[in-house]
Amino acid sequence: MAGPIRQPIDIPSLEHYINQTVPEIKTPLEVKQFGYGQSNPTYLLTSSNGAKYVMRKKPPGTLLSKTAHKVDREYRIIHALETTDVPIPKTYCLCEDDSVIGTAFYIMSFLDGRIFEDPALPGVSTQDRREMWKSAVTTLAKFHRVVPKSVGLESFGKPSGFYNRQIATFATISQAQAQAKDKESGEPVGDIPHFGEMTKFFQQHRTQPKDRSTFVHGDYKIDNVVFHKTEPRVIGILDWEMSTIGHPLSDVTNLLAPFTSATSEFAIKAGRANAAFIPGATDGLPSKAECLQWYEEAAGWKYPAEEVTWGDAFNIYRGAVIIQGIAARYALRQASSQNAMEYGTQMKPFGEMGWVLMSKCKEQLESSGSAQAKL
Repeated sequence: MAGPIRQPIDIPSLEHYINQTVPEIKTPLEVKQFGYGQSNPTYLLTSSNGAKYVMRKKPPGTLLSKTAHKVDREYRIIHALETTDVPIPKTYCLCEDDSVIGTAFYIMSFLDGRIFEDPALPGVSTQDRREMWKSAVTTLAKFHRVVPKSVGLESFGKPSGFYNRQIATFATISQAQAQAKDKESGEPVGDIPHFGEMTKFFQQHRTQPKDRSTFVHGDYKIDNVVFHKTEPRVIGILDWEMSTIGHPLSDVTNLLAPFTSATSEFAIKAGRANAAFIPGATDGLPSKAECLQWYEEAAGWKYPAEEVTWGDAFNIYRGAVIIQGIAARYALRQASSQNAMEYGTQMKPFGEMGWVLMSKCKEQLESSGSAQAKL
């Protein structure tokens, strides 16, 4: 998965820093860049004795948002979780001195396991597919059970109002992203369809899920976990830049998004549906209801059905902003992913899908007795 370096770094300077700061990593280094990592460029470092490490850095150039690309936050949460039973890589150093390789970076251990881009987990046995999904779900619940204060991160985020902060943050980020102009054509990225209407809906406090506070990963999904090379279990969680203290439902709905969109007519037309998640289509793949049950049993709490529906709709809204960000970084030629241009073209159809799901969510809320009491 690692290949040629697309965004050059000063390797001699990096080696000098490592010699001074992390002598257990032996230089000289062989450096390659991973194909994934739409936000923060990610590199494979192979030391002179064959040991492998991973380096994550901020992208070069002027950044669109001060709230994104927080590699220091990634380092802090991974480092803190090393004292828990949550599977994560080992951290070695955080460098916030831009003079070393141009931007801040950190180094962690390389996890020698399996990463699946397709959440349907192709190529594994029926039994392993079910066990791997169960491990991903229960690992998330295990992470949500960690009390921030117990690992010294009670100040990592605010204990309430998560979704309201998310709405405000994404509205600000989206506005900046929409104005980003293509470096060659000069055309702006533009607004997400129905973004204003969706924002107003999610801002309604009376329709929001009951406030709950835990650590949240921010982008927990199958391709951000590493499975054991041969066993059906998670050995590590990756890509922590959006982690904070917030509402755990946000992570749950993000993980289960393939189930949510699989049978959506609009998602299918937009190319955002995975047919493998149509009920009964893939042997060993659990149902969304089973995943929710596994999570609730491991976490120790339960979500009402209307809260899950709201969370599903909000997750698509949030995803549209993330995809818009990839489009904006491609416009400025700052994107580190080889597939950034392809991701960017999905912004508008993804926004339309969010609008359709939000409308369905609104109808369900208005037709339910408990929602009528709220509304």
